[in-house]
Amino acid sequence: MGSHHDTVGARTGMWLFLYTEIMLFGGLFVLYSAYYRMHAQAFISTGQELDTVLGSVNTVILLVSSFLVAAAITAVQRSQTKGAMALLTGAVLLGMVFLANKYLEWGHKFHLGIYPGSPGLEDSPPGRIVFYGLYYTITGLHALHIVMGMVLLIVCIAMIGFGRIQKERFLLLENCGLYWHLVDLIWIFIFPLFYLIL
Repeated sequence: MGSHHDTVGARTGMWLFLYTEIMLFGGLFVLYSAYYRMHAQAFISTGQELDTVLGSVNTVILLVSSFLVAAAITAVQRSQTKGAMALLTGAVLLGMVFLANKYLEWGHKFHLGIYPGSPGLEDSPPGRIVFYGLYYTITGLHALHIVMGMVLLIVCIAMIGFGRIQKERFLLLENCGLYWHLVDLIWIFIFPLFYLIL
């Protein structure tokens, strides 16, 4: 009975944690909406400065990584240990590619002198300054969550290898998978707000 209550408690705790994450990013999206109403034209023109191709590639990368994590949970339920570890490794590698793309994108902007407080933004319209402030804050926070998600997936890979996560006991993997899916879902909102803005 105790283990059932532990399972319910762990699941409930995870959903509460995910709720706080949704509130965090939800608050930032509300802030974005408020500033968009004030500086719509500047937001639209500034959004066109972002690399839509790179943003689209990163969207596909995260969607595929979510599929791999879901497949890994199914593999564990079927006692396919090596398959589960390989799938999770694939998800982690895709997370690394996502971060590498984000590094290239940020690096290019920094090279152009476009970052908060930079001389390149000093003489810009207020809307452009606010857009980039939100862009760096929201995508930077999201990248941090990707790193945290990758660490959790690596822990799961190790625990599968040691037999701590298996067919009868995979709640940790399930919770880490939920976290990864949420991080991917948040990107689905970030992508159109910054890269497909109209």
